Order: sequence, then structure tokens, then C-alpha cells
Amino acid sequence: MWIGADLSDPSIWTWRLSDAEVDELVEASSPYRVEPPEALAGIAERPLDLPILAERAASLREQLTHGRGFELIKGFPSADLTEMHCSAAFVGLGALLGSARSQNAEGDLLGHVRNTGADANDPNVRIYQTDQRQTFHTDSSDVVGLMCLETAAEGGESLIVSAGAIYNEMLDVDPDLTAVLFDPIATDRRGEVPDGAKPYFTIPVFTWFEDALTVMYQRQYIESAQRFVDAPRLTETTTAALNLFDQVANDPKMRLAMRLDVGDMQFVHNHSLVHDRTAYRDKPGSPRHLLRLWLSVAGDRPLPPVFAQRFGTTDIGNRGGIVTAGK
Repeated sequence: MWIGADLSDPSIWTWRLSDAEVDELVEASSPYRVEPPEALAGIAERPLDLPILAERAASLREQLTHGRGFELIKGFPSADLTEMHCSAAFVGLGALLGSARSQNAEGDLLGHVRNTGADANDPNVRIYQTDQRQTFHTDSSDVVGLMCLETAAEGGESLIVSAGAIYNEMLDVDPDLTAVLFDPIATDRRGEVPDGAKPYFTIPVFTWFEDALTVMYQRQYIESAQRFVDAPRLTETTTAALNLFDQVANDPKMRLAMRLDVGDMQFVHNHSLVHDRTAYRDKPGSPRHLLRLWLSVAGDRPLPPVFAQRFGTTDIGNRGGIVTAGK
């Protein structure tokens, strides 16, 4: 647990790749530079040969799941490589941390975060497909990874906050409202519904399980779940509790902001942190573009049974992602 004011020195949470690490990653991923995107799935079955990076990645995995929960990696020369080569390197490094999970109804293991022109108010649109602020949230995996291929002309900062710090601050402000967030709350699946499931899931914002505080949050999707007549209703008290959560998360002393430059990679633990992205404006003819991985990580914390609604299973090392009917 931490507050942003305590981590103002980027050297605390930045891994700058050495020349040897860069050379190893570029060389190991080079066979994929002319392969079609679907070839990336093969990296899970035939991992890249990365002996130098493997030891450092083991330390990073521990830091993500049992430490501060995030890391920024700098120094990868993505501007000098093709998109496919960068994708293979990113997937290969991610495979050292965990197994890639599906990110949408199509089963894509590698996501593309960019503005598609979609309407953020459309309840079947996921906010990462727009240039609007996302608000603080968690993703449907143990760890989310990003690699920056192109920056925005303006905005697009990454924001992260410790869920434990939010909880403690909320307790100091209003213990009764804090307790409300341990009750089940409906969250919209935004059109990506597993076979036989409801179009929303009901997982509390906070849960205590096996001595760990775990968070699950996406305010916009909580609100859009109210479109379903059978979804539990948001009461005035629940709304006040959610407002307090957002107020604390957005406190400048609580959150940590960072800008991802071209080639940067960021990994964030979804169970102990919430993350956000500010609104942005694209460069003409060169839109902001990030690659994204959702990873299930061996050795991560146990999750309460209710998380199976969203993660399919709570089995450590084999959970998370989006699986819909027919996939």
C-alpha cells in the first residue's frame, strides 16, 4: 500500500532495460516481424528464449503481485521496429510474467488501445476505444500490461492509485459509507456476455479474502448496468459511497501520474490498484496507439468465489479474460 506523494521519484518504479536485455528481446522476437498477428498466440506455447530477462521478470512478477503493484519499463526501441516485431517482443516479455487472456468477444490476446471514433455514451462501447477519460477502474485479469507505440499530441497520462490507500482514507472520512462498498454491486459487461450469464455481474468494489483486500471497480460500467431492469438498483447511499471512492482516488496526493513514451511498457496489478487514463487529443495522421496484454499470473493471491462471475474461474494462473458464447 502506498500514496502517490511517497513515490514521486520515478527511479523507484522504473526499470530501464540494459543493452544486453534490449538485444536479447529484439533478437528473440525478430522471427515474428513478418508473421501475421495470429502467430503471436504461438509464443504462449513456444516461449521466446529470454534467459537474461527471465530472472529480472521473476522479480517483477513478485513486485506486481506482492509489492507496490506496478512498474514502468523504459528503453525498448519500438520506433526502430515494425509493429509486429514490437508486438512479439511485448507478448514474449509478458509470457515471462503470466499467461495471456482474451480481451474481447473475438478472443484477441493482444489488444489495441486507440480512439476508434466510438461513442463513449454507447453502453456497448468500451471506454478504451475512445479518447475520453476512462475514470479509475480495474481490468478483467490479474495484471494488465501496456506498450506505447505512439503518444498523443496532448493528454493521455496514466494514473494509478493503491486500493488499500483508498480504503484507509475512506475509513477515516466515513466508515459507514466505506462498508457499503463490500456489498454486491451490478457492473455492465458492455455486450460481452458469457454463455448463460447475465449481461452484468455483481461483485463488490471491496472484498476481504485470505487476509487480502481486493478491488473490482469501473464506475461508468456500474452506472450503465442500471439499464437492465433486473440489476440491483443504485441507492442514494451506494452512490454516495461511490462518490467518496472517486473523490479519494482523484486526490492528487493519493494518485501517481506517469506519461508513457514511445517504447515504454507499463504493468499494473488489478487486484491491489485502480488505474485511469486522462482524455487526450491525437496527432493528425498519427493517432495515439498502445498495445495491451491481460495476464493471469502464477503465484498471485487467491480470489473470493464471487470473482468467478467475471473471471470464469478463480483458479490461480488460469483465470480472467473475456469469454463469450461460442468462444
